[in-house]
Amino acid sequence: MADLSADIQQQVLAARDAKQTLNIIGGGSKSFMGREAVGDRLDVSGHRGIVNYQPVELVLTARAGTPLTEIEAALAENNQMLAFEPPRFSGEATLGGTLACNQSGPGRPWTGSVRDHVLGVRLINGLGEHLKFGGQVMKNVAGYDVSRLQAGAMGSLGVITEISLKVLPKPAASRTLAWDMGAQEAITFMNQLASRPKPLSAACWLQGRLYVRLSGALSAVEATLKEWKGTELTQDQANQFWQQLGQQELPFFDTDLPLWRFSINSAASIPALDEYSLIDWGGAQRWFRGEQDKLHMESLAAAAGGQVSLYSGGDRRSEVMHTTPAVLQAIQKRIKTSFDPDGIFNPGRLYHWM
Repeated sequence: MADLSADIQQQVLAARDAKQTLNIIGGGSKSFMGREAVGDRLDVSGHRGIVNYQPVELVLTARAGTPLTEIEAALAENNQMLAFEPPRFSGEATLGGTLACNQSGPGRPWTGSVRDHVLGVRLINGLGEHLKFGGQVMKNVAGYDVSRLQAGAMGSLGVITEISLKVLPKPAASRTLAWDMGAQEAITFMNQLASRPKPLSAACWLQGRLYVRLSGALSAVEATLKEWKGTELTQDQANQFWQQLGQQELPFFDTDLPLWRFSINSAASIPALDEYSLIDWGGAQRWFRGEQDKLHMESLAAAAGGQVSLYSGGDRRSEVMHTTPAVLQAIQKRIKTSFDPDGIFNPGRLYHWM
């Protein structure tokens, strides 16, 4: 457990004086995401440790380099969890990197994303200033919501040093049902289930089989099991499936092909791809692997009411995020300039123009 914020601050100031750029690295588990990284390595993995944890208040504060495994172990002692179920990437993932890359697991539509659980952050901006945004309480209305702005920014706005977030109790019961059906039928069925007041906590379709997880009070879970009447998985089978899905360790993800991630309307259909996809988040997130033209994929995503990104593989020197309209580009550039006027942090990692 070490507070290296002063050292990091000095490295940022030195880079600014020397007109050098910095490539922020934590556990290095998500280096495959975004565009090709450039700049001198700024290693923040040593800046780690839980600063404050209040189980009764359901709030935890930790330094950005803290491994998720360390945080989850502390929470488990109090039967609590990170409800956004972030992937650990073989135990190398850190809290800061998880926020910077906006990583959330199968329960995201029902329990929220990492962005939804963040209460406050501290970060070092491009001027070397150590700033604090938000707080350590759930009801906080002080200032701009800069904390959540860090979700998905991939370190382009500054070096996150500390994060406060809310945690939740583990559910009293969790069970999984499965049905054999095609992709289009599964999309319709998942949306029908999601509209009902039931303890649904995850829904995923893969290779002709729909998996639905129920989590919550034992009485509610058991009543829903009887009503929905699917094939119930054993606890070991269910734990293994959701664990492998959340950690992106299913055989589907073990590929050298480009991996595309769609974030779209949950009820939308993409006939050309759906039967070959992994459909998660009750239909709102879809993974597809294969060589495809990016503009074609963007047109499919737009027609389905969302966006697509080249999550991994492919040409990382080209744009990998969905094309941003000129108006949004202008806003993002202004935000970038306000935090990092000299363009020190992770230049081009998110977009070539930022």
